[in-house]
Amino acid sequence: MDSPPSLPSDQPVVVEEAPREPILTLPLPLTSYVVLLALVHLRVLLPPELENWTIDVFGFIPKRYDSSLVNLQFEGGAGAKVWTFVTYSLLHANLTHLAFNVLWLLPFGSALARRFGGLRFFLFLAVTAAAGALAHLVTHEHAVVPMIGASASVSGAMAAAIRFAFVRGSFLSFSRSDADTAARVPALPLFQALRDRRIVGFLLVWFVMNIVFGVGAIGVESDSAGVAWEAHIGGFFAGLLLFALFDPVPRVRSDDAADASSQDISNGI
Repeated sequence: MDSPPSLPSDQPVVVEEAPREPILTLPLPLTSYVVLLALVHLRVLLPPELENWTIDVFGFIPKRYDSSLVNLQFEGGAGAKVWTFVTYSLLHANLTHLAFNVLWLLPFGSALARRFGGLRFFLFLAVTAAAGALAHLVTHEHAVVPMIGASASVSGAMAAAIRFAFVRGSFLSFSRSDADTAARVPALPLFQALRDRRIVGFLLVWFVMNIVFGVGAIGVESDSAGVAWEAHIGGFFAGLLLFALFDPVPRVRSDDAADASSQDISNGI
């Protein structure tokens, strides 16, 4: 048997490297949002009086909107009545509060950021935060404890993501594609989605978790800390109902909607 020809000693040998997996797989908009939350949280390093001032100015205080008040003044003036509908969602009580919201956001926010792109993603988070604040205002109109936390936006992102998460090829389906493709499958029409047993089951579990355990946005003062679960629900419904206004992917046709979900179920059996 002939031996293979040897390469000349001066011939360079090219060794192909195996492709490297990227270290950071999160989409840039979501990564930027998480970094923003972390930077804002550095406020805990401020002197106590200055940290309390930032919460009073940028936290959401329902009592601020009480028209019956005459002599009681809040930090931030009239401007705080506008910006706190969003800025409260960037503040967190402690590192555990921040970490919980970030970890809860990662799977759903990642898909949503890939689908929406940066501008739509940030605008969507702001709108769902405002919806959560409005729900909290309606149900706690005389509360003086500031509400803080991103959980209304997190809830909105979850609600928006389930509009397409279970569609065949998406990230919670049995036959998922790569991350970018999975995030851009056509979404089901809202009423079609609400007839999907998996989505209904997800909604029931989410509502029970929020009412029973009450995770997410909390009050600042330890003696009155509580869960702003009404804000979660406000953000959730805003995300579910307003998703179509932000979604750049064309809707799935109604006659194909059943196919999109039923084929996924049959492939998973």
